[in-house]
Amino acid sequence: MIAGTFVVGLISDTHGLLRAEVAPWFAGVDVIVHAGDVGGHAVLAALAKVAPVEAVSGNVDDRHDPALPRERSFPVGALTLHVSHGDELGRPTPERLLTRYAADVLVFGHTHQAELFRQGDRLVVNPGAAGPRRFRLQPSIAKLMVSGHQAHVEFLTLPG
Repeated sequence: MIAGTFVVGLISDTHGLLRAEVAPWFAGVDVIVHAGDVGGHAVLAALAKVAPVEAVSGNVDDRHDPALPRERSFPVGALTLHVSHGDELGRPTPERLLTRYAADVLVFGHTHQAELFRQGDRLVVNPGAAGPRRFRLQPSIAKLMVSGHQAHVEFLTLPG
């Protein structure tokens, strides 16, 4: 980690599978954000051994689980991060998220497609799906680095 930089591990759509490559790549992050479709508390417990976890529920999770609210917002360095699964928007797109939520960085899942979108100073990130390979999409995760008011994202493609 670079001094003065807040690093966030971004993961979504694990569907109960936590791949071995995730923990080493997230080693040293300040927090891990899981954007839903966790697929069980074992995934969260394993991630919590790496770093504190902020997770939300997805459409396959128990929506009544108090550990998995539908959305969360919290500060990340000088910025505000909002995470939701995205299914609350039907078919989530960066434009729909930017219209609905006011945070500097918006994180979502649901589509299983890794995506990075910037609009002015705002950023929308979908880390892709880290669980079982589906829809012919390559599994992936991401890291968000925040330094001051600047944010940068790196993606890691997982074997699938």
